[in-house]
Amino acid sequence: MKGFLSFTVLALLLLLPSPQAVYVQDGDLKFSLESVKKLKELMDEKRQINPRMLVSVSGSSPCSDKDLPEELLPVCKREDAPKIFERLSM
Repeated sequence: MKGFLSFTVLALLLLLPSPQAVYVQDGDLKFSLESVKKLKELMDEKRQINPRMLVSVSGSSPCSDKDLPEELLPVCKREDAPKIFERLSM
């Protein structure tokens, strides 16, 4: 009986949502997982599917998208923004 109670308590603890947020880090930059997922959605929408390869739509940037999460906006000011966005959206 004691073992069953311990197992039940452990199972409940594992099933409860954790209050800790998950972050994705790229170098010294850190973003919430939710923002990175949204970025990936935006980047995927801007790709054209070619039977031989994926080609990014020229001239498109997630910075010009009104749905880009606010916490990613400072990246737009960086010179290496395209590389950061590509790494985050993989």
